[in-house]
Amino acid sequence: MFVLGITAGVVLGVAVFDLVPEALELAHDYWSPRALVGFVAVGLGFYMLLDRALRQATWLPTGWRTHLGPATLTMHSLMDGMGIGIAFQISADAGWLIALAVLTHDIADGVNTVSLCLAARSESAARRWLVLNGLAPLLGVVLGLGIAVPPAMLAPLMAGFAGVFIYIGACELLPRSYALDPRMRTTLASIAGMMMMFIVTSIAH
Repeated sequence: MFVLGITAGVVLGVAVFDLVPEALELAHDYWSPRALVGFVAVGLGFYMLLDRALRQATWLPTGWRTHLGPATLTMHSLMDGMGIGIAFQISADAGWLIALAVLTHDIADGVNTVSLCLAARSESAARRWLVLNGLAPLLGVVLGLGIAVPPAMLAPLMAGFAGVFIYIGACELLPRSYALDPRMRTTLASIAGMMMMFIVTSIAH
């Protein structure tokens, strides 16, 4: 599917062009680049274990795995909102700049959330997760304003989410989109999705 191909590229683009650079910026004197790459691997490995364990969990309700990807994207939106709240604790200017960046790429998160649900053929889940994904940044702002997150933990969290998104994009969405439509346009759509996120994140930052 053409749209699924774009979504795969966007998810990979968010990981490579947004989350990893943001983690490196937040690391400061707390973590080395090598350690952050390790956290990316931890995020990827953890999500892979969770995903494959759920495939074999026959005791779970049917369709449970449909919600795994959207839940991860919603958690990312919640973290984005917390970033806004924390930035406002530093200064109003920093808060507004972070808010602009978050709102820009959270639109893509909403699209990806719906696409993941539709790929699993669940329109009702798509509607519910879209609402939750839209509310998550607002809740995150409230939490960010009221909770002091240790600065040393922000970079590992971002790097871990990057690993999760790399797995979702490379191991789930890319193979699924190509299996549904093996023509070259699907591959070009994925590349276009990554290029779009490069442009969006460059402007936002």
